[in-house]
Amino acid sequence: MTRTFTVSRSIVVQASPSAVYEQVSRPARMGRWSPENLGATVEGLDEPARVGLVFDGHNKRGAFRWTTRCTVTASDPGRSFGFRVHAIGLKRPRLRAPIATWEYRFEDAGQGEAGSGASATRVTETWTDDRRRWPDVVANAFDRIATGGQTFAVFQAGNIDRTLGNLKKDLEGAGTPRT
Repeated sequence: MTRTFTVSRSIVVQASPSAVYEQVSRPARMGRWSPENLGATVEGLDEPARVGLVFDGHNKRGAFRWTTRCTVTASDPGRSFGFRVHAIGLKRPRLRAPIATWEYRFEDAGQGEAGSGASATRVTETWTDDRRRWPDVVANAFDRIATGGQTFAVFQAGNIDRTLGNLKKDLEGAGTPRT
């Protein structure tokens, strides 16, 4: 079976592109929304990540936990945020190899809900499988074991849908700036 290397999903959030970017561009906060990510260890202040920043992402799937090493590849306030995953390991990322790229796009979706006075943002999350050197048969077998029977593309589509739904719920909740 031929692999799908890229999956994208979008959702409209009742908040401005800059407000959504301010949250998503802080890797340590991703655990608030992702069904798999627990957050990240980031050196320095809690501020939007800049291109070149390296951070460790902490993840879980069932009882299995692992750590990834990531580098920010895009950081355009109110427009885009992205990072590539290039190392993985149980407690520390030891195995270095292209793994995946994650990108978030923020597009002005006009005025939000009637009477709210807030703007809305179309958030698009994209996962790209960077394991291009893996033969399809090996990748498909590994993926089905790691995901409980699915390809990574199908599995990640579900994760993205849950992440975006949780992001929307969180940012549209009380106490989050919507400007």
